[in-house]
Amino acid sequence: MLASLPDRSPPSPHQPPEPPQDARPLMALVTGLWASKTLALAHELDLFTHLSGTAGITIEACAAHYRIAHRPAEMLLTACAALRLLERHGEHYGNTPLAETYLVRGRPLYFGGWIAMADRREYPAWLHLKEALHSNRPLTWDPDRQASLFDGEDPALVATFWEAMYALSITTADVLADSVDLSGVTRLLDVGGGGGANDIALCRRHSHLRATVFDLPFVCALTRPKIEQAGLSDRIDLAEGDFFADAALPDGHDAILLSKILLDWKESDCLTILHKCFTALPPGGQIVVTDLFVDDNKDGPVDAALMSLNMLIETWGRNYTAAEYRSWLAAVGFTGLQTIRFEAPAANGAVVGHKPETNTTFRVS
Repeated sequence: MLASLPDRSPPSPHQPPEPPQDARPLMALVTGLWASKTLALAHELDLFTHLSGTAGITIEACAAHYRIAHRPAEMLLTACAALRLLERHGEHYGNTPLAETYLVRGRPLYFGGWIAMADRREYPAWLHLKEALHSNRPLTWDPDRQASLFDGEDPALVATFWEAMYALSITTADVLADSVDLSGVTRLLDVGGGGGANDIALCRRHSHLRATVFDLPFVCALTRPKIEQAGLSDRIDLAEGDFFADAALPDGHDAILLSKILLDWKESDCLTILHKCFTALPPGGQIVVTDLFVDDNKDGPVDAALMSLNMLIETWGRNYTAAEYRSWLAAVGFTGLQTIRFEAPAANGAVVGHKPETNTTFRVS
């Protein structure tokens, strides 16, 4: 009797393939909003600031403090503990090191500005992502009434936006300082420098460095107190301007930083900015473009890909690849281009280049 041969026929189209894994990754995606809203609510309630420096809070004390019932108080504290924002010791819930470092108001690395902006400004627009997909227009501002998202007139919203940008930058600035060699730079121009977080970190790292934050007038007004608080008013200057409206960028600098700027703009606008950077630099001057790069093969990483979708609802830009930045920098004349990779909350690398040397002599004052 012959042994039966193994069945090598193709699987029936009506037979579902063996699942490679269970559906928990999909469940995590579906419930991602729940986690984010839990964090946003706890931040809005100032829960982490309230718990800072204390032995923690019981469910009963939480209910009394916020004038809510025992049931939701228990649910909130349990969820925050499950998300590793709080830790339980006996009957008390207290801040984890993560929350104590980033979620307590007044801390140097306070991340709350970004949480507030995402919750109040961006998430409502994400509910209409399909509209943005079909219209290919920003949703968080009206392009028919404003030149850009930076032209908003709501002072509270403006302040929230720039606090968010500062929060993203301050958690990334030290990594940037560790990764990019600026030891030979004496004067840095931070184009669209926002709250000055990068300049503060870089000036602290390099005692010889002076920096200039170039940004819109109302942004400079918000930035000045942060520079004063850092004790660096004698080394970090503010220059009011508009990198589109102004004919040229401030000169007198031997390096230019573009940190999380170009993703806001379409390619032609990016080339305009880069050309002005090239013109403003002396021969041998250095440019540093840092951002959350999409992989060159455009299949990740997750944070960059989702931030790019966020640009769909916020701007005319997107998150670009390092290869795209290198091609644009080369197109306007920069040479010696290299990509430096690192990991930080708001950036994963930098593209560095130089303006070619010529016979022109330039002295930085």
